[in-house]
Amino acid sequence: MAYGSQTVAMALLLGMILLSPPARAQEVRIDGCVGTWFSSNCVTRWGPANDPFIRLVPQTLDSAQRARMRERDRRWAARCHPAIRQDRYGVSRYVYTMPGCEFGVSAF
Repeated sequence: MAYGSQTVAMALLLGMILLSPPARAQEVRIDGCVGTWFSSNCVTRWGPANDPFIRLVPQTLDSAQRARMRERDRRWAARCHPAIRQDRYGVSRYVYTMPGCEFGVSAF
């Protein structure tokens, strides 16, 4: 009796797999590989064309935008005073004088 119910369950599972609609590819695919001859790592990212995390073409900045970015970075550095220190394991890490600067968030 258990053999018959297993057969029915497998038939239902096979039917669901065969009759299910195919997976639809998204509009954007981005591939990237890094590594050497002996070791490499590759990744593929699928996403909709309006995905904010996929950049197809770098944006060009005009001089006013570049000036605003430089000023924002200058004010952030003046407030946070970033410095590199080695931890007890010898790993170089950034340290900041103000809390929250390690996240790159500023109110400027």
